[in-house]
Amino acid sequence: MSKQNILRFLENHQSEFTDMAREIWENPQVAYEEDFASSLQMSKLEEEGFTIQTPIAGIHTAFVAEYGTGNPVIGILGEYDALPGLSQKVTTVQKEILSNGPGHGCGHNLLGTAGVEAVIALKKVMEEEGLVGTIRYYGCPAEEVLSGKSFMAREGVFNDLDCALTWHPGDANLVMNKSMQAMTSIEFHFKGITSHAASAPHAGRSALDAVELMNIGANYMREHVLDGSRIHYVITNGGMAPNIVPEYSSVWYYLRAETKQQVEELLERMEKIAKGASMMTETEVKSEIKAFAYETLPNEKLDELLFKNMQVLDKPIFDDEEVEFAKELVNSTGFKVGDKSSLFNSDVTDLLPTDFNFDKQQHGKPMGGSTDVGDVSWITPVGTVITTCAPVGVQLHSWQATASFGSSIGFKGMHLAAKVMSLTAFDLLINKDNIIEKIRKDFHESTEGNEYVCGIPNQVMPPNKMENSL
Repeated sequence: MSKQNILRFLENHQSEFTDMAREIWENPQVAYEEDFASSLQMSKLEEEGFTIQTPIAGIHTAFVAEYGTGNPVIGILGEYDALPGLSQKVTTVQKEILSNGPGHGCGHNLLGTAGVEAVIALKKVMEEEGLVGTIRYYGCPAEEVLSGKSFMAREGVFNDLDCALTWHPGDANLVMNKSMQAMTSIEFHFKGITSHAASAPHAGRSALDAVELMNIGANYMREHVLDGSRIHYVITNGGMAPNIVPEYSSVWYYLRAETKQQVEELLERMEKIAKGASMMTETEVKSEIKAFAYETLPNEKLDELLFKNMQVLDKPIFDDEEVEFAKELVNSTGFKVGDKSSLFNSDVTDLLPTDFNFDKQQHGKPMGGSTDVGDVSWITPVGTVITTCAPVGVQLHSWQATASFGSSIGFKGMHLAAKVMSLTAFDLLINKDNIIEKIRKDFHESTEGNEYVCGIPNQVMPPNKMENSL
């Protein structure tokens, strides 16, 4: 009866967690500033009898909530940071709540809340049935800048986990068994010599020239990198005014590839390009690593367990109003539903998939995008599910996504994810047929004996920790 009790609790308390997700959606805060969401979740978990450890790794919005004693130790990872500039009402036309304000365009208001929902349901059953073991909810900040979990991992807070579970809002219900890319975030700062750009240009050495030459070099390098690699950049400081030779200029890069080793090779080449640009312009250059996330390691045995638990659940049901909302939202992207010349060649009901999927043939295949969950997956086995929280055709990091993740569509996907994670965590706690040992055997084979070493240098501190140390 244990699993039925878990599901009964979740069904009876859906409105409570819907309210939590909505409150976080209504109070979005960007990376390392997630005071509202972290405080709300910590208060709820403490009220439910979890012990809270915070701050973690010097990050005031990072925490660990724990219940139980002994082994196994099962973790659920949560996130709650928003994205800048994606403020949006729950409507099918673009309409900001706050001009240029942040918004939950990646659904982290849902992501973290489902984790809280799952561990509380699991705790109730552990109490009722006297189950031995430890469950933890990890409040993880700053996933959008791909460094929150890395700093936490460097602190060692995931080291004693037997397994970890997480999920992400998406446009399908599936077990995620592909591998997301490794990535580093690095900013190059050039220093030149200022002068009057008209009367004494010969006396100046332009830091902006160095940035532009570096970008040219990086763009030529694109032809000579492995397929699937990505190089993105923005100029973060281009100088003060056109008539002043810029003394300072900076450019911020994301470098992605299939593995961390490949990213390290890209980084080495980028540093040579930066040095070359510096030499050509007679400027100085220094670099600052902001994040360095590993690729994610899927775990076949844990994925199979997640899918087994997903399959016993009822498929989500979307009503006519939600289907119409989905249709209008997709049409707002420029892809017209039912237009055979567009991305879609299907009827409206396909916009909100309800089937459960798990394609074993996709195991370990690389895909675009990165996450600091990758770091955790190199420390302990991690299983990930995706659920339908937005219509097919709505892209993450868009205003349409913000609207969907604040709607009933998003909340339904969140509750489904909480059920899958809580049922799977229960199976891990009772460890029937030594499933954890099989999962960890798979994990050790995937890592090939390589131990996790945080890619962020030890001297680099989390942003709020750096500010507090000044």
